[in-house]
Amino acid sequence: MAGLRKFKCYREVKRAYTRKSKYKRKSYIKGVPISKVVRYSMGNPTKKYKYEVSLTTNTRVQVRHNAIESARLTSNRQLEAKLGKTDYAFRIRTYPHHILRENRMLVGAGADRMQTGMKQAFGKVVGIAAQLKKDQKIFSVFVNKAGVEVAKDAMKSAIRRLPFKGSVTIHEIKA
Repeated sequence: MAGLRKFKCYREVKRAYTRKSKYKRKSYIKGVPISKVVRYSMGNPTKKYKYEVSLTTNTRVQVRHNAIESARLTSNRQLEAKLGKTDYAFRIRTYPHHILRENRMLVGAGADRMQTGMKQAFGKVVGIAAQLKKDQKIFSVFVNKAGVEVAKDAMKSAIRRLPFKGSVTIHEIKA
């Protein structure tokens, strides 16, 4: 069964290649898959909070949409269980929009008669990703003094689901 390729195939941030063809219909990507990220704002965003706990990147990297959704699920589940649904505001700060393509190659007997090789190597769409800069915020949790440690632990559990080394920063909101 064919599944997702390892992330090391897509980790490096590259400029999107645009195909230029003499036929207009072949010059653009026909369909973009739907993002698996379901919600970008959770908790109670209307309440006033004193602290912001954020997850930031240490390097320039590309992250798939399913990795962002997985990290969101684990951290939001922890926040809901320990703080309740009204004592925090959780926000995703990135949006996956970069299209990932792959020119699949067949392997085995007779494969040379079934594919074009590098002749039409633009590739099929396999997913979407978010391109992140160094020190960019990915997730932010807004809490009061009692919830800072819980939010910090939730962000650390989210780091385990993401394919890069991140850091947790805590800022006091002055209003």
